[in-house]
Amino acid sequence: MKIGILAVQGDYEAHAAMVRQLGAEAVLVRAPGDLASCAGLILPGGESTTQLQFLEEEGLAERVKQFAADGGAIFGTCAGAILLADEVKNPAQRSLGLLNATLARNAYGRQIASEVVAGNCKWKSGPMEMVFIRAPIIEKAGPGVEVVAEREGKPVLVQQGRVLAATFHPELTTDTTVHRHFLDLCGGANGNGRAAG
Repeated sequence: MKIGILAVQGDYEAHAAMVRQLGAEAVLVRAPGDLASCAGLILPGGESTTQLQFLEEEGLAERVKQFAADGGAIFGTCAGAILLADEVKNPAQRSLGLLNATLARNAYGRQIASEVVAGNCKWKSGPMEMVFIRAPIIEKAGPGVEVVAEREGKPVLVQQGRVLAATFHPELTTDTTVHRHFLDLCGGANGNGRAAG
């Protein structure tokens, strides 16, 4: 199984290492054709406006939307979660609109230190390590969005169908819970990223 990882910013190599550890092939995505044989796509952290500009300029924004419409699984972390949201605030920006949620950028202020916390996750019996780096806040999870993990009463990991979003960085830990779940989502897709059947 091939998993595409947007390779523009953020620690996409850490995502690639996690994907490989779990037995899948990592494909670095920088052009629309790179998604051709992928069952899933990871949008890593970084700066969301820069990433969106890249996606639009390279013709990837529409390709990612089509990929999702065709049944491909998508996972966004931090800035990647911002890209997936229907609405982005503080400040407002355009997004891909693939997740029925409202996210606030710069929610913890600019350039604050990272924080590592342990929290509960529906997919794991014990606590899960979560690394937050200038994390956005999911202010509202709309209908159809399952809240999988919370921090201080706010969602930090959500899923809507085959779209998964985390405001933290699971790729920066040794815990494979979130990536394993994402690969399970991708397992229901064929080589073209379309839902099986």
